[in-house]
Amino acid sequence: MTIAAVRTHRLSAPLHTPFVTALRRTTTVDTLVVEVIDSDGRSGFGEAPQVWKVTGASVAGAEACVRDMLAPAVAGRDADDLVARCAEVRTAVTGNESAKAALDVALHDLAAQRLGVPLARLLGGTTLRVPTDVTLAAGDAVELAAAAKQRRAEGFDVLKLKVGTDAATDLDRVRAVRAAVGPGMRIRLDANQGWTPREAVRVIRGIVDAGLDVELVEQPVSRWDLDGLAWVSDRVEVPILADESVFGVRDLVEVIRRRAADMVNVKLAKCGGLHAARTLLDLARAHDMGTIVGSMMESAVGIGAAASLVAAYRTTAVSDLDAAWWLAWSPVRGGIRYDGATVVLPDAPGLGISSVTEAKVQRRS
Repeated sequence: MTIAAVRTHRLSAPLHTPFVTALRRTTTVDTLVVEVIDSDGRSGFGEAPQVWKVTGASVAGAEACVRDMLAPAVAGRDADDLVARCAEVRTAVTGNESAKAALDVALHDLAAQRLGVPLARLLGGTTLRVPTDVTLAAGDAVELAAAAKQRRAEGFDVLKLKVGTDAATDLDRVRAVRAAVGPGMRIRLDANQGWTPREAVRVIRGIVDAGLDVELVEQPVSRWDLDGLAWVSDRVEVPILADESVFGVRDLVEVIRRRAADMVNVKLAKCGGLHAARTLLDLARAHDMGTIVGSMMESAVGIGAAASLVAAYRTTAVSDLDAAWWLAWSPVRGGIRYDGATVVLPDAPGLGISSVTEAKVQRRS
């Protein structure tokens, strides 16, 4: 069977709570969904989220890349030759990893559907239930404590606390959250590049000295400052997780070479899709690095793909797959659902998605 058409859909949906980090504030998920249709009329879906401050990807840019470069590379080709089609996507254009990821995932979704198995099973997994953390958006100590209690009541047991907005008061935020939830919940921090190396060491040592029991600290310094990242990793006992510093294989090789981090956060929209993500996870594992799989602010399409990857390629720590939980309503019909702190994948072919609802007005985040 051949690839008959490649279509794009602009999606925009509101969040139930503003999502705030050291890099940005957003109240919507704005994203491009790519649909690959085979000659039997089946549709596979993938997603390219708009994240100006991290990947630099936009809906308009991803749409242009898919339309002008990626779709022509696969149109009319054999839909069953997944390895060859994904290779064509990878080499069709430089950069544009979010757009590549969308087409890569859509091709995998279509392949799983043609075989009649969930995407997780196509990738080699057996489970359809994947645990996730939940993010506490940046805010003051009182707001964060209240949000932490609410997330605990909703069944989450791993909290990802956004810090990095003010190094002078970040310790107070962590202390407030730990006091609110007690010793039973895991707390991890994400500074989103918000600290200098010296600030990072000072804050992390303060957290340790206060006995606040933090699981890990994600991307404490600028993504480009690998020397600073290594300097921090060498001076604190808490594991350091590289996120924005690692997009692709070359980035991870350099982090490993410099011993700049203890763990890596693999995201489809950063690396270019499931094929590249599996390579990163294997490379990290070969070098005894810890792993999680994360996401941008995405819909059930992207989260379904990421959760399917985790179902097959177990990570060393609970992954970060709560993005679609933040949606006030879903523009996607079918796909994943949340059961407390668990992403539940559908027992259906592929991602189990039947359709998407396009945005009438595209908003920037």
